[in-house]
Amino acid sequence: MSLSQESQHAAHSAAPRFGRIDADLADVESSILKSREYLLSHQHPEGYWCGELEADAMLEADYIFLHTLLESGDPGRMQRAFVEMMRYQNEDGSWSIYPGGPGNISLTVKCYSSGKIMGLTADEPCMVKAREWILANGGVVACNTFTKMYLCALGEYDYDAVPAVPPEIVLFPNWFYFNIYEISSWSRSILVPLAILYAKKPFKKLRPEQGIDELFVGGRATASLRLHINRKKLLSWRNFFIVLDRLMHIAEAVHIRPLRTLALKRAEKWLLERLEMSDGLGAIYPAMLNAIIALRCLGYSEDDPQVIRARDEFEKLGIEQSATPEMPEPTFRMQPCVSPVWDTAQALFALGEAGVPRTDPRMLKAADWLLSKEVRHKGDWAVKVPNVEPGGWYFEFNNEFYPDTDDTAQVLLALKQVDHPRERYQYEVAQRAIDWEFAMQCKNGGWGSFDKDNTKMIFQYIPFADHNAMLDPPTVDITGRMLEMLAAYGFTRDDKRVQKAIDFILKEQEPDGSWFGRWGVNYIYGTFLVLRGLEAIGFDQHEPQVQQAAEWIRMVQNADGGWGESCGTYDAPDTRGEGVSTPSQTAWAMLALLAAGDDRSDSVAKGVRWLLERQLADGSWDESMGEGAQRQGIITGTGFPKVFYLAYTMYRQYFPLLALTAYKRAMGRAV
Repeated sequence: MSLSQESQHAAHSAAPRFGRIDADLADVESSILKSREYLLSHQHPEGYWCGELEADAMLEADYIFLHTLLESGDPGRMQRAFVEMMRYQNEDGSWSIYPGGPGNISLTVKCYSSGKIMGLTADEPCMVKAREWILANGGVVACNTFTKMYLCALGEYDYDAVPAVPPEIVLFPNWFYFNIYEISSWSRSILVPLAILYAKKPFKKLRPEQGIDELFVGGRATASLRLHINRKKLLSWRNFFIVLDRLMHIAEAVHIRPLRTLALKRAEKWLLERLEMSDGLGAIYPAMLNAIIALRCLGYSEDDPQVIRARDEFEKLGIEQSATPEMPEPTFRMQPCVSPVWDTAQALFALGEAGVPRTDPRMLKAADWLLSKEVRHKGDWAVKVPNVEPGGWYFEFNNEFYPDTDDTAQVLLALKQVDHPRERYQYEVAQRAIDWEFAMQCKNGGWGSFDKDNTKMIFQYIPFADHNAMLDPPTVDITGRMLEMLAAYGFTRDDKRVQKAIDFILKEQEPDGSWFGRWGVNYIYGTFLVLRGLEAIGFDQHEPQVQQAAEWIRMVQNADGGWGESCGTYDAPDTRGEGVSTPSQTAWAMLALLAAGDDRSDSVAKGVRWLLERQLADGSWDESMGEGAQRQGIITGTGFPKVFYLAYTMYRQYFPLLALTAYKRAMGRAV
């Protein structure tokens, strides 16, 4: 399914015409109260919030793959996952990684293969269209390494033709340039079990009618499967790694693997350690899936407690959807992970800003829940930061090895919204977290998410690194939030660490005034967080960097008064700021303008009107597109740019509340 330019134009044309531009503050206040009550009504009895995370159909396709390979799972659930997967096929036969986006070859091949596994034949119209699209876009060989590895396990690709992921990588000492802690935490948790899979080479031959030989351009026998040397640039890191990869394959073929047994034992130990105190390995879908396969490859039986627990945590990511008039068949969908700490911190902060009393029992309950999730054990981050006491928070219910700087900053902001009876305890927790945050600051002044100085660009040339997520460099969006948090705890520009962060942010500004958004879509997100951080820390709003950013925000406002930006801006930065208006992105843009001192422009007034007129009767906002079975959430969250995106279903609730509250406060100051 795609959202054409015509439909975007129609959406803008259908927008309400404004009689008066400035919204009545009574209407703003009413909207804030309704939004507050909606959020509070969705608080879990234990005190937290957790909205669903929506992603693309790859999760359902991989779910079918896992249970097919291991001959496990509920056939009924697999069928419901298949129905869910087929909902998202585009008119041209492909599947996309975000609504309205172009087809993605790896995703489309996975969905086609899953369709064959679930009983579709090659001559069914939906499969014919998918096959034609796949062949026109390079066929199976154009897929990424992860997809090829899964196909190998089903006998549909050759292990000798995929980039080697040798388990020996876990043997490299931490001081060695290529040790596993120099790649991003998420790639680490995905690749270690994948390396076990590569070493063990599981194989389950599909029935002939389930195979995908027809997806090889020119036929499988004639397909060129291996990576090729770039002869125009012989002396390059890419060529070096391709040669090294072929040497590893040769060694694999003649069984020259002197360290393989030791490597597998080390990888197994690493895996088992990180399954503790977490909701599955890394608490993220691909790592959890790979961990289940790795355990089975290592000889753990189906009824082994480790396998049972890993499988249970994986299945908890699933959501059963009953049949409805719009979707006559029940479906089953998977989430990429869950977000209770993140959603709770954002909701608590927004509610506090919106005037919910600081001693309200519901606020205190949320704060208590967050305090109970403080990290007290050293994780992977401690390899580079060894002499720092653990502190901070993770994203999910339990993920002790992987706290992140962004969640930690947002939790600290949220805790500032309550007057807790255990004031001393909360103070000590906050101080530990702030100390940890400063210890995680990178050399250039910014912050990455899970690791410090995870910036060795050479890793992008490794053949298996084609998922565009090998590194976790410092980003301006996290750094902007960090500045806002530090200001809330009394830090100023007099602190050299704070000034270094400001210098990093200013250096990263785009020529048009915007900032790139790593963890949200996209430049609107980055610009909003930077301007919030700069305002909080006392950076002069009249500085040209701030005013240029505000002017960019005003320039990209849609005709309907809202703001929106597509995931496509990661592939085409010249389209930044373009997309159908959404509540979350409209809120970000308004927050950016207000942080820049703009509280009187027509842009802000129209943005307020856009949010007010699209708020539903129950106090919520909708952020979906399509009708009936084709309905899906608009993506405003970023997993890995150009590779994986996700819709945070609560973004559309707490960010508009925060924006309207900030507007009301600005108007109060102006009176």
